[in-house]
Amino acid sequence: MALGYKFRRRWSLIVLLVGLPAYIALAWWATSLLPDRPPVLLELAVYIGLGVLWALPMRFVFLGVGREDPDAPSPGKPAESEDPKP
Repeated sequence: MALGYKFRRRWSLIVLLVGLPAYIALAWWATSLLPDRPPVLLELAVYIGLGVLWALPMRFVFLGVGREDPDAPSPGKPAESEDPKP
């Protein structure tokens, strides 16, 4: 089942307002579990890994959200319910 444009748009806002701070807290917590100060490359790998794990399930929510609503009637065309005048 495909997600509707308005549904995806609302969920993308919720994901960004709730999910992104949760990701930041999780990444911060995960790096605090590492002993002392880890090497920069290891720390970078943890951040990238957590970022990919967070973004992959959400890619369908964000797909096409920045574009115009494909279901909305365009300003130049009459809506499907309107009868075009001959």
